[in-house]
Amino acid sequence: MSETFQFTLHAQDGKARRGTVSMPRGQVRTPAFMPVGTVGTVKAMYLDQVRELGADIILGNTYHLMLRPGAERVARLGGLHELIRWPEPILTDSGGFQVMSLSGLRKLDEQGVTFKSHVDGALHHMSPERSIEIQGLLDSDIQMQLDECLALPAEEKEIARAMDLSLRWAERCKLAFGDQPGKAMFGIVQGGDKPALRVRSAQGLASLDLKGYAIGGLAVGEPQEVMLDMLDTTCPELPVEKPRYLMGVGTPDDILKSVARGIDMFDCVMPTRSGRHGLAFTRRGRINLRNARHAEDMRPLDEESSCPAARDYSRAYLHHLVRANESLGGMLLTWNNLSYYQDLMAGIRLAIEEGRYQSFMEETQENWRRGDLAPV
Repeated sequence: MSETFQFTLHAQDGKARRGTVSMPRGQVRTPAFMPVGTVGTVKAMYLDQVRELGADIILGNTYHLMLRPGAERVARLGGLHELIRWPEPILTDSGGFQVMSLSGLRKLDEQGVTFKSHVDGALHHMSPERSIEIQGLLDSDIQMQLDECLALPAEEKEIARAMDLSLRWAERCKLAFGDQPGKAMFGIVQGGDKPALRVRSAQGLASLDLKGYAIGGLAVGEPQEVMLDMLDTTCPELPVEKPRYLMGVGTPDDILKSVARGIDMFDCVMPTRSGRHGLAFTRRGRINLRNARHAEDMRPLDEESSCPAARDYSRAYLHHLVRANESLGGMLLTWNNLSYYQDLMAGIRLAIEEGRYQSFMEETQENWRRGDLAPV
């Protein structure tokens, strides 16, 4: 642990980086995958389980938590860590993405966003300053700037407008954040699928000398090739000595290819959401437990897994639970999926340390291509 926020690079293999983010509440081994705890819970999991799987940090959602139970209430209850019994680091997003995607009514201007709650229809105003204030009330360790995230495709003029607005909001967030020892505020690179705008955004944020930088506005409808092209454009413009966080990404293949381009941190609802819908991630690729082929298969998902959900329960039982809409099915598959993601990140870190990241990536992808076991 560290009394200040620090990022240390330990090894590089090509552009892939192995590092540690150190904060008073703990260390985050990078590359890291952050399970998403939207409303103070990683869905279908005990946080003790999440910790045991190897997660060093989880993500909380500013928009949802400000609506319920309310940021001021969370502060009165001792902060988010105390409320949910997670003493390790927490990153909170700014709420901007949810305002844009979930609110049925919103009005955006230079000062911020006025929006209608999807919960009860009440009107709220989110400014850059209010976003940082809410994240402070939640007592999060890494706080994100408020930005405007556009879905792609979009007109270049509109992408440029949103990117410039996000840059101005980043400056206001930095002022609002002030000096918080041991904590960090990250800026968010925007610019859609336009390389010149991504460069301008990254350079503008780098000039603010923030403690870390996120890349936003990707995995919002564009092909993977576009996302990777934007990483190739953006990462060289960001300071080498600061952590880089790719927001909302993604599939295991997205993660492998993004690490190869210099990304250090990830988050995504995919492993938890997929688990609740009967889809398992394994070293043999994705397995849909709804399929009838599993109905009488007493083999486990993966006999070599360290996770009991994958190793000790039969496919036949998981299939039955999923088809019967039993909550235990979603719990077991979420457990499996988060275990797989954390094992993948551990393998990535070790491969970078040992200078064999390219071969690790190719071997992992080849195992996916071979596919699942033949049906019984």
